[in-house]
Amino acid sequence: MRPIVLNARAATRPELGGVERWSREMVSRLPRLDPAYVVARPRPRLVHRAGHAWEQLVLPVRARAAGASLLLSAANLAPLAWPRNVVVIHDAAPLRDPSWYSPGYVAVQRALLPRIARGAVHVLTVSEFSRTEIVALLGVPPSRISVVAGGVDERFSAQADPGPAASRLGLRRPYVLTVASATSRKNLGALAPAAARLAREGVELVVAGGDRPQFAGGPGDPDTDGLRRLGHVDDDLLPGLYAGALAFVLPSLYEGFGLTCLEAMASGVPVVAADRGALPETCAGAALLVDPTDPAAIAAALARVMAETDLAPRLREAGVARARELTWERSARAVHARLLSLADGLAE
Repeated sequence: MRPIVLNARAATRPELGGVERWSREMVSRLPRLDPAYVVARPRPRLVHRAGHAWEQLVLPVRARAAGASLLLSAANLAPLAWPRNVVVIHDAAPLRDPSWYSPGYVAVQRALLPRIARGAVHVLTVSEFSRTEIVALLGVPPSRISVVAGGVDERFSAQADPGPAASRLGLRRPYVLTVASATSRKNLGALAPAAARLAREGVELVVAGGDRPQFAGGPGDPDTDGLRRLGHVDDDLLPGLYAGALAFVLPSLYEGFGLTCLEAMASGVPVVAADRGALPETCAGAALLVDPTDPAAIAAALARVMAETDLAPRLREAGVARARELTWERSARAVHARLLSLADGLAE
């Protein structure tokens, strides 16, 4: 097989969201499956805004020099000058609702994303929901889109030790967890009534996740809305942070997949999730779904998980079973098989 170049720009970022996790896992796992994969990684200072120039100008040169048959970019964007892109588009959120992002970020996405999607040899996406969004908002024919779900690795389990995370993050009380960046799309302000209700029972509502310049902030003052903000949490602490939670909640208005729900499930934690976007598809009956625009309903759902003796164990069991179906090894092998098929087709 001729080389396939892996765009590792997102994998090099210190932050860890869904697209970064995807990129890290593909950059790590695909070369283990086949030595023909070549990782193209920019300098650390080129992983954010300055990295657009590296991605559009330098990466095609490196792919050409490697004799690449294909170039895989796992974080939505890819170089327009390269004629044989395979791109993972996780969702079309900036086009669906631009108010969730900064004007500059939306302008870049509007300028590049449709052209990249329509010009790619193939588009991979992470859910049937996102596939529908890409067809509707980016004009890509369904036949040129394949769905490969994200995964979870063995570090996330009910046996993970919560002690180091609790010690490093100062978690001294029982807590309900959400893992989400500070953006209005994540709808964290809707958790305020739940936080107040839980606080009366001695339970904190803890939010792990940082901020990024491309995101528009959500409602609610983080100092007064009752949520305990941890900010960015190191990756090595996340398994224990999940495993130590009484429950997990994600009230997002839009998700292309909902990777954090899967990580919580794998950690044996009952999940309450929004009934929007891809979350019903990802959770597949293993979570309690709720209207994210109804803060009282979110609070009531978490109260049910805490109070009903049979509900939490049932959600834990269903969640662990669902997480077993979706692993990063499975995802990498599915991506590898699709790339081999595409490379073979181009060689004919």
